[in-house]
Parts: sequence; C-alpha cells; structure tokens
Amino acid sequence: MTRIAYSAAEAVAVGPYSHAVQAGEVIYLSGQTPISSETGKLAAGDIAAQTEQCFKNLFNVLVSSGLTPDDVVKVNVFLTDMNDFAAMNEVYSRRFTAPYPARTTIGVASLPLGARIEIEMIARKK
Repeated sequence: MTRIAYSAAEAVAVGPYSHAVQAGEVIYLSGQTPISSETGKLAAGDIAAQTEQCFKNLFNVLVSSGLTPDDVVKVNVFLTDMNDFAAMNEVYSRRFTAPYPARTTIGVASLPLGARIEIEMIARKK
C-alpha cells in the first residue's frame, strides 16, 4: 500500500515523519507540539497558550487533508504535568463541539524540545 501523506506549511515537523497519513478512510495526524511555524520556537506562555498552539498546528494539518475538527474521532493528549489538566481541558472544550471525540490524556516524563504538551489525532474522511 502506498502512503497518502499530508503536510501543512503552518505546522512544524521536528523529525522524519509526515504530518498526517491516510489509510483508507482514516487519517492519522502525527503529534504536534506547540511550535510556532512563524518563529520555529515553542509558544511562549502557560499551558493554555501551548495547548492553543498545538490545536492551531493540528487544525492546519486537518485543512491540508480536506477535513475539519468535526471529522476527528480520537485525540491523545500528552502532558508533562498532570496539574495542567484543567487548563488544557478548558482550551480543549472550546476547540470541539459535542459530541466530543474520544480522548486519552497521558502524563509523560518529557516531550521534544521541552514542550509541556503534545496532541495527536485520528480523523475519518466521509
């Protein structure tokens, strides 16, 4: 099977991977850290600002694959500090509408480039 890959100029890859890959009707979006495509650096500010930047990057990838947030079926959130859960959750709740995608939130020891959060998604083409 040949991979169908999607890239978004407004999202940054920090390694040898595609922003998203399609398999049948399913699109797997690689995890996005809160790196600004404009500066190439982590978003300044608290966990809310970093969460917003992750969603900005991911939603740019969704657009490049012809999808919207309504097509997202699963989200995985990785936090370096579970004390950031409530603030992340508040931003998250504004980025989707009910019924919300399934979600897992995992506490991790560290993330690339010192990020406090990384988010990945799975979406489905209609």
